[in-house]
Amino acid sequence: MIGTLNALVDLVDGADPAELDVAAFARDHGTTEYHLRRMFSTLAGMPLSDYIRRRRMTLAGAELAAGAPNVLDVAVRHGYGSIEAFGRAFRAVHGIGPTDARRDGGPLRTQPTLRFRLSVEGSIPMDVTITALPELVLIGHAAQVPLIHEGVNPHIQEHIAALAPEEHARLKALSDAEPRGILAVTDDVAPDAPEGTTLTYLHGVAVQPGTPVPDDLDVIRVDAGSWAVFSADGPFPETLQSLWAATAAEWFPSNPWRLRPAPSIVRYLEFTGTHASCELWLAVETA
Repeated sequence: MIGTLNALVDLVDGADPAELDVAAFARDHGTTEYHLRRMFSTLAGMPLSDYIRRRRMTLAGAELAAGAPNVLDVAVRHGYGSIEAFGRAFRAVHGIGPTDARRDGGPLRTQPTLRFRLSVEGSIPMDVTITALPELVLIGHAAQVPLIHEGVNPHIQEHIAALAPEEHARLKALSDAEPRGILAVTDDVAPDAPEGTTLTYLHGVAVQPGTPVPDDLDVIRVDAGSWAVFSADGPFPETLQSLWAATAAEWFPSNPWRLRPAPSIVRYLEFTGTHASCELWLAVETA
């Protein structure tokens, strides 16, 4: 996977923007676009779409600062059909317009070419189990919240705090399928969604497909398949977020599995607010 990601980076710089086909690239390298984008986003700390835009604007800025005579030609060369669309993208990256860059030479922001390397320095221990589950039915209380990559998500905290203690007890009583107990479920997230993107967070439990679901609860259904279950213990949320990164940097590159589209699930075995013993459940398929 590390080699595939580096080949993708080379493709971003070398391909005609109109011919950049990430799905075809993923197929040619024996993986899926979903898995490739998830791995890129996790390891690079930015979505692939953002990296592509920043690299194109870096190259376009260099051309304009060097005195390119025609802004439209630069825009078309980097995949934009109009000066207006190019100008919006250029300003979003550099903070100035294309004509300003051509006239003044900057200031311009640079997105260096990424290079991925496999390193185990600072590695955290991971206990991993592969388990197959039938159709998974997740029920509970769902809310739309923004994606936050680092630190505690206050919107999720507010959602959980708004639930009465007796509601937590009711949910626990309804749990009759693996993974057991109260679950933190993240759904409806694009594989390379940028921070701030709206996602579905469900605070709930797993039940059997035939279990009656109370009308006041939300439902997420997941197809039968395999799950990789990663165990971690340590400060919250740093340990869980580090575990996410470690799955991409260390586990997936050395194992014959890839992510499949499905919610991600965190099962808390013990939680004190600042310390957590938990399991991260990721839906996988053989690569």
